Amino acid sequence: MLFERLINTTLALLLLVSFVSCSDDEPATQLVTVKLTDAPADYEEVNVDIREIHVNLGDEGDDLGWYELSGVNQGIYDLIQLSNGINTTLVTERIPAGEISQVRLILGNENSVQIDGIEYALSTPSGQQSGIKINLNETFDEGIPYIIVLDFDAARSVVEAGNSGKYNLKPVIRATAEASGGAIAGNVQPAESNSVVYAIMGEDTVTSTPSSDSGDYLLPYLPAGNYTVGIEPNAEFESASISSISVTEGNLTEADTVFLTPTE
Repeated sequence: MLFERLINTTLALLLLVSFVSCSDDEPATQLVTVKLTDAPADYEEVNVDIREIHVNLGDEGDDLGWYELSGVNQGIYDLIQLSNGINTTLVTERIPAGEISQVRLILGNENSVQIDGIEYALSTPSGQQSGIKINLNETFDEGIPYIIVLDFDAARSVVEAGNSGKYNLKPVIRATAEASGGAIAGNVQPAESNSVVYAIMGEDTVTSTPSSDSGDYLLPYLPAGNYTVGIEPNAEFESASISSISVTEGNLTEADTVFLTPTE
């Protein structure tokens, strides 16, 4: 669908901006995008007010492991418009690499359902005011971009409150994760060549700086495809390149070590 293609194009452009690798002393990170979708439901509208998204980097039930994602696209989302394979991006952010055991979704108060042209407020049980916890239990590797999809089941989440004519929101959400690209790792010798490394596919370029101690480099968050890796050292060495490096979804591709030739 056009809407989905626009989302994927936007994500691809975001992933292909220039990137300078972190120093060896900085913690490993991963790029995570959280999207929202819905299973079909027999309502005219189901509007949810999304305020915050947190991920648990510890074990389930470990309240010390929660990490709040910044830059969430806050707002009211009609879940009915997000069914049949349509989704929307809630946030994209780099976070510490490792396991994510849970996702916590915090809603505001502007939740509603529309039935026969009449809008009803959706009350959220008091026990969920601190957020809706969704189990995930996935391990994320450094340099690999991932998409977490929150599948909101509107049909099961909207519950009529007896014969009162009121409705409650008891969210039923499933979280899944998948890789949306890969990465290239390699080594340049001598390490003190002060090189800059490029991953090139078509007109798109991602940049990294090898470690001045080991010569190791990482070119992360790459959409799948075939790349050429170019190495531009200081004036004491000749430029070099490696062609036809294949990047696949969810995998770290190891490139051959490059031994630079001194300039004459």
